[in-house]
Amino acid sequence: MGLLTSAVTGARDRLGARRDPRRAAWPNVTPAAAPRRVACCICGWSGPGFEGVAHCESSTCPACGSIARDRFLYHCFVRRTQWRPDLRVLETSPRLGADYRKAMARRVDYLCSDYDERAHRGAITLDLQAIDMADSSLDVVLSAHVLEHVPDTDRALYELHRVLRPGGHLFLQVPLLQGRTAPPAEPEYHGDDTLVYWRFGWDLTARIREQGFACTALVTHDLYRRARGGEATWASVSPEFDVAGILRTVRPDDLTPVATERVARRARFEPSYMFVTWHASRPG
Repeated sequence: MGLLTSAVTGARDRLGARRDPRRAAWPNVTPAAAPRRVACCICGWSGPGFEGVAHCESSTCPACGSIARDRFLYHCFVRRTQWRPDLRVLETSPRLGADYRKAMARRVDYLCSDYDERAHRGAITLDLQAIDMADSSLDVVLSAHVLEHVPDTDRALYELHRVLRPGGHLFLQVPLLQGRTAPPAEPEYHGDDTLVYWRFGWDLTARIREQGFACTALVTHDLYRRARGGEATWASVSPEFDVAGILRTVRPDDLTPVATERVARRARFEPSYMFVTWHASRPG
């Protein structure tokens, strides 16, 4: 990148941060020494690399502790919603701790929840199948790797639709390990010892739409290109992902690319088959 291009890009990023504080660096975060090959969209840290390997559950930011899927969810949230200071945001079972929650609370009207609080602590306790909140009381819900632990998917989606205001947004992340939804073949637990009821596939898009949402699956440009008939193989594939089944059953028209290859490389949204977030919006 030339000096002029670098200066223009830096000026554009600073302007964007002033207009949308969700893009600003945390005040206590200092970039690492050059080379700065990667950057965290959550806390603003940049440096030569993240910790760990290329995986949605790794590539850990040394400043805020975010893993790659945390950053993709946040990237989708910022890219697909317009900021305002009174934006009412609920996040279910957030992985990140006090510094992240304080940063969110400085930028939006932020509330976090959990169900059994064995692995996470929330400000309130909520069951997604019976959300104890008023109708049309939220602008945004961020829910990452929670729905697979809920027995009644349709009831949870109904409740999420109910508590969102018209024009509100749900950003939903689940592990997309296979092409079609099915229960686990044998008892399955995630790292927090929570039972998995469902291994979701692309048909989750239709389930979300059946509850009255407009819905698209947000992906990187790399996955979007492959889904439309581009290169169908990756250099390496994690054994827990049925990549062949994922590509065989995908409906490209249900996808929306939100991260260019440059952005994905900087944030480490790689390999691309691991990064899908459903964006469901309640019609206004």
